[in-house]
Amino acid sequence: MQRWFDKAVLLVKRHPVRWALLFSAVVIYAFCLKRPLFDKPYATVVETSKGELLGARIAADGQWRFPQQDSVPEKFERCITLYEDEYFYRHFGFNPVAMGKAVRANLQSGKVVRGGSTITQQVIRLSRGKRRSYWEKLIEVVLATRLELGYSKKQILSLYAAHAPFGGNVVGLDMAAWRYFGVRPHQLSWAETATLAVLPNAPGLIFPGKNQPELARKRNQLLQKLLERGVIDRPTHDLAIQEPLPQKPFNLPQMAPHLLDRLAGQNPGKKFRTTVDGSLQQRTNEIVARYYQQYKTNEVHNLCVIVVDVRTRNVLAYVGNSPAGASQGKDVDIIVAPRSTGSVLKPLLYASMLDAGDLLPEQLVADIPTQIGGYSPKNFDMTYDGAVPASAALSRSLNIPSVLMLRDFGVYRFYDRLRELKLDDINKPPNHYGLSLVLGGAESNLWDLVRAYAAMTGTLNYFTANQGKYRTGEYADLNLEAGAQPNFGHPTFDKPVFGAAAIYLTYRAMREVNRPQGDEAWKFYDSSLEIAWKTGTSFGNRDAWAIGTNSRYAVGVWVGNASGEGRPGLTGVESAAPVLFEVFNQLPRAGWFKPPLNDLQEVTVCLKSGFLAGEFCPKSEQLVPLSARRAKVCPYHRAVHLDAAGFRVTSDCEAVENMVAEPWFVLPPVMEWYYKATHVDYEVLPPFRDGCAPDGEKRMDFIYPQESGKIYLTRNFTGAVQPVVFKVAYKADKVLFWYLNGKYLGQTRKFHDMPVVTQSGRYFLTVTNEQGQEINRWVEVVAP
Repeated sequence: MQRWFDKAVLLVKRHPVRWALLFSAVVIYAFCLKRPLFDKPYATVVETSKGELLGARIAADGQWRFPQQDSVPEKFERCITLYEDEYFYRHFGFNPVAMGKAVRANLQSGKVVRGGSTITQQVIRLSRGKRRSYWEKLIEVVLATRLELGYSKKQILSLYAAHAPFGGNVVGLDMAAWRYFGVRPHQLSWAETATLAVLPNAPGLIFPGKNQPELARKRNQLLQKLLERGVIDRPTHDLAIQEPLPQKPFNLPQMAPHLLDRLAGQNPGKKFRTTVDGSLQQRTNEIVARYYQQYKTNEVHNLCVIVVDVRTRNVLAYVGNSPAGASQGKDVDIIVAPRSTGSVLKPLLYASMLDAGDLLPEQLVADIPTQIGGYSPKNFDMTYDGAVPASAALSRSLNIPSVLMLRDFGVYRFYDRLRELKLDDINKPPNHYGLSLVLGGAESNLWDLVRAYAAMTGTLNYFTANQGKYRTGEYADLNLEAGAQPNFGHPTFDKPVFGAAAIYLTYRAMREVNRPQGDEAWKFYDSSLEIAWKTGTSFGNRDAWAIGTNSRYAVGVWVGNASGEGRPGLTGVESAAPVLFEVFNQLPRAGWFKPPLNDLQEVTVCLKSGFLAGEFCPKSEQLVPLSARRAKVCPYHRAVHLDAAGFRVTSDCEAVENMVAEPWFVLPPVMEWYYKATHVDYEVLPPFRDGCAPDGEKRMDFIYPQESGKIYLTRNFTGAVQPVVFKVAYKADKVLFWYLNGKYLGQTRKFHDMPVVTQSGRYFLTVTNEQGQEINRWVEVVAP
């Protein structure tokens, strides 16, 4: 070995220039291929989970060039090698025999009539983009041999299929298959494959209505070769030559244009295999298109839908907007656009309070005229129930109970919950939103909202299936990439945001939301959809929402105008809910949620008030979260002492042995005034017997005006100033006397409404009864 080494050193010393040149040539040869071989821009391609084309965006250079595939369909491989390079798998980059024949033919004709290039050489030529010449041909030969050393035959064939010209601005087999036959490459017939195989050699043949006989001749010659080589049999050949040539180019599918825009903006020029279910996407598109035709008669032009598989967080359908006109905002991807939330945050407040132990599911919440620091929420139907169970307030989407619940829970606490739920568009300080936060005062987007509800469903499902455990990464983002697995973290006993019981009870209340027209009797049918769902309508009828979930899927719908224009009749129930239920009907049925027994306890509650049962309450057993041990005892039941005639008495006016103690459900005056109008079974307290009423008994309260509120007087159509109407709730059918700054206004009986016209200023309002009890309130009047 040493002897051979010494000889080599001696040779180098004798001929240093020759060896230096040889070494340089080897180095140049080793690095002569550019990396990457092709630096062309590619089209952005989006596919379904099964590889079906959802849509594509043209490359930056105006060419329809799809990203390279890992493999080439066998039919195309057999056709292209037989037509272009029959010895492809035998040569080492170039074919000397073919090149010699080409040179001789070209010299005889005096022009280039034959190329003699192998597929490998053609890959080099396509990558270099130089004009043809004999010098360029020599360079191609050298580079082709280098390509053969660095790439496998399959890889070289794949490079060729991805970059060969197929007529016009169509580049590559993938795009050619879609453009000329409307299918994927592996779905091509032998005739279609043969047609495409002859095109790179003469791409001008494909123009519709031109050169059809020549194209047919070339195709049929190739089919004949395939028959002679035994690649296809006689029946296949005979049927293939009967197939028509492509005529009018096919348009590419555009099943998810907004998803395409989203992915192209993130990483242009790539192929994305998404999680979208092609069949469901198509059906959802049809639903959106149908409702768009209906809603546009009311000048409502935009709607979007997203469907998510809760188990994997895979997005199964993504319809970013309706097929509206360009001037109507059809290009806006509404799924990720911040919009006023309306009422869709109310279930999150309900779950927050249940989880914190601040609320029981059926606990009564006030529903009365309310003014808090100048903010006066109103129910959608402009009515009041006096008091309503919290679950019913949620299912009926009552605004005033929700605002009062938020006041009790705290805006800052609720804001923190929304941030934990990753509603990132709610990013201003909590005091910016105030109590309107739960009524649409904040903006969020459909993606984040559906992600939050899907995560809540995932929390509940995992808890019931895994002996009371949660996952640390339950609130992972929704997934669009096929094959990717969301990181749900590891098992833990710490709840991520809400406990399973709070979610379950929230969903149970959401199941009772009034269904859209035509589905009102859903409870009576075994085949009915059981879903937890919520609608929302923003101020001014600008946004209509519907979000629903069952144990398997979460669906979100938004309807409105991208411009923000509101329209009469645009509501969550009337506009978004029908779309939601129709989409759910396209999905496989999924059962209702299993109760999370490890996070529930049975407690005794008051049958009427929903609070923990007190001494005088009618009692009922109810499942509540474990955290409910901090809940309050019923404040509305108490013992009432009656005499033999049924009047209320005290020990000051009646002997104790003559009094009968009765449990009684008693609401505060204003709550009672509205509550008894809708609850015929509500029994007002009996009046005190004359001379028995205690001084501390509160029997009346103001309905209007509210504490520390301003009153703005208005004018009617004739210009006259309208009176303000003061209202009082009074438990007895007695006379009340009214005073304003000490001036007597008049008296009322039974219906205690007092109209007043006055000037701007601050006034002291006083109301007294016949026993001299009085209530007072400062009011500020602003006259026009």
